[in-house]
This record gives sequence, structure tokens and C-alpha cells, in this order.
Amino acid sequence: MTWIDIPEHSPFGPDTLPLGVFRTGDEEPRVGAAIGDQLIDLAPVASAQMLDGAQWFAEPTLNGFLALGRPAWQATREWLLDLVRNEAQRDAVEPHLIPLSAVTMQLPFEVADYVDFYASEQHASNLGRLFRPDSEPLLPNWKHLPVGYHGRAGTIVASGTEIVRPSGQRKPPDAAAPDFGPSRRLDIEVELGYVVGRPSTLGRPVPVDAFEEHVYGVVLVNDWSARDLQAWEYVPLGPFLGKSFATSISPWVVSLDALRDAAIPLGPQDPPVLPYLAGDRLTVHDITFEVRLNGQLVSTPKYKELYWSPAQMVAHMTVNGATLRTGDLFASGTVSGPGPDERGSFIELSWGGREPLTVNGEQRTFLEDGDEVTITGWAQTSSGQRIGLGEVTGRITPAVG
Repeated sequence: MTWIDIPEHSPFGPDTLPLGVFRTGDEEPRVGAAIGDQLIDLAPVASAQMLDGAQWFAEPTLNGFLALGRPAWQATREWLLDLVRNEAQRDAVEPHLIPLSAVTMQLPFEVADYVDFYASEQHASNLGRLFRPDSEPLLPNWKHLPVGYHGRAGTIVASGTEIVRPSGQRKPPDAAAPDFGPSRRLDIEVELGYVVGRPSTLGRPVPVDAFEEHVYGVVLVNDWSARDLQAWEYVPLGPFLGKSFATSISPWVVSLDALRDAAIPLGPQDPPVLPYLAGDRLTVHDITFEVRLNGQLVSTPKYKELYWSPAQMVAHMTVNGATLRTGDLFASGTVSGPGPDERGSFIELSWGGREPLTVNGEQRTFLEDGDEVTITGWAQTSSGQRIGLGEVTGRITPAVG
């Protein structure tokens, strides 16, 4: 399949070839493609081969490349596949292979807008049971539209960035008034993020069947959450400071083309959706996440359980005429499966703090200072091949002040 040596269990095989932005020493950041435990420094290779659009691989973000659109994305993927499969390309590529251990990965693209959805029925139902035990778990609108909110693009950070514990107003249920201080219920959210390349036109909705014309690929997302701040502030307008302090994403963007054989039909939706959300070929990806707290595996959420497809998210996000912009990121919301070991947040894993987890001999409900969370993921293709998505990691540091 490739002339490049790939270590066993590497997430990045010769069909994956995700794109990211890296730095070596004091050099300017630029674009690379990962394979095995190395990356291909694409700028010099593309320039030497006079590839159309070669200049975009010398840029410090992927935005210029993302804006080129699907024909250019597909042509670039064919070129990358030839680089790693064709023995005749060895002399051109081998001098520009760099060990991943020798580079520092950057935020892969400049984020334009950020939207976070709430597309997992299991997650929404779990939180409904926790917060509204005497009512129906799902609110009346949940199965009629992909619920979402606008997040804060400026606090999306690269994997490995330390997460400062946020402070804000907190009001325990038995308190007469709120106080101010560091969050006591700091949490994670396991999500898949979609990266927009081609923009859309103001006032013109994007239909479900145009999804792949606008979306380049995916990243892993950990949307950190301060549950106590969120619980006090979110009525009536939804999440704000409890969510906006940090969202971590993985450094590698895996293209939709690389994931094509991992797409599976979306499950049944009842009641039927409105026409603008309907489609004959709606899919999700067969992706498994692994969540580790301080090195111990605590959960394995499954993305294939998602109720709403990403194409429906785009259709709903733009149905009022709102635009897509190059660099937009929209995320699935917390992914949780039906089993207790498939929950994508600690509020679910500890059932609101009432059922602590044992991690490395210590009990945990929510995150403590010094804790490190790593989320990995892979897609399973119809032929049994794994397409790795890399990892997103972050360590909690004490609140400031």
C-alpha cells in the first residue's frame, strides 16, 4: 500500500493522510500530511512538482486550502495518495519526511464561527433524567430540529493546551443566593467537529444534499464544560460562561473522502422531519471514541448512535439564510451511547456526581486540578479497516486569582 514504513497500531495509515499545521524550531508554521509516525512537509514537495495551489501549503493555517472547494480537495487527495503509494515518488518525498516527535502541532485552521449541537439522543435523555426527573427526558422540540447554540470561536485551542479552571457565579440548589469562585463541577464533552471549507451565500440555505460541497473534514473535539456555572446561567438563553472558556480540538483534519467507506445510514427518525431536513442518503460515521482520565480508559462512546446527521445540522444552521464561512467549525454535541461505559461526559459517567468513578485508585466525579483527559477516535470502514482520527488532550490547571 505504501513505500513508507508505518508502525503497527499507528492511527494514520496510507489511506488517511490528514492535514495539519506544524512548526519545527523557529521556522514558520506550515502544512503537513501525517502518515505513520511521520509527516510529509507538503510545501517543498508541492512547489517542486508545480502543483496547482502549492502556495497554500506554506501558509500557517489551512484556511486558504479549505476555501478552494471540493474539486481541489479531491485532486489534492489523489496527489497525496500517489505520493505515498508510488515508489517512483520516494526520492521526491523522503527528504521531506519529518518525525512527528520533532514537530509542534498548531491549531490547524483559523476558526471563523463555532456552533455546538446537541445531536445525541442518549446524551440529551441522560441529562433530561438528571435535571428533570419528573418530566419527559427530551424537550418537545428535540426530535423536530437539531438543537444547537453559537459558541465562542476565540477560545478554541489546539490539543495539548492547558485548560485553566474557569471561575464564575455558582448557586448550589440549597443556597439562597449565588457566590463567585472556581468551578467545582468541571467536565468534558466528547464530540466530533466538522470543518467548513467552501462558504455559502447570505440568504441562501444549504440543502442536505450539498453538505459535502461545503464541509472538508472532521476533527476530534473536547468541549470543556463548567456544569455549576452553566446550571445557574443557562435559563432562559442557554450556555454562556460555563462553555465559552475553552474548547480543544485535535491537530489533524481528516477529510470526508478518507472517511467515505466508514459512512453508514442514519437511523430512523420518528416523527418524520420537515422537508428541508429530509434526505434519501443521510449518513453518520461508524466512529468509536476512547476517553482516558489520567491514562485510564473510562468510556467508549459510539458516534453511529447519533440521532441527527451532520448534513441536517448544516441544513438547519443555514435554513434562515445564515452563512457558512471558510473555517467554520460545528460540532455534534456530546456523544453518548446506550451503555453506562459509553457516556461522553463525567456528569453522565458519575450520574450527576452521585456515583463516583474509581480512577487509578482515586474517586472522581468531576475534574480536579492536574487531571489530564485524552480523547482518541477511529472510524471503522465497511472492509474492517480503521481510519484513525488522532487525539485531543488537555490538562486542568488551577483557577487564576
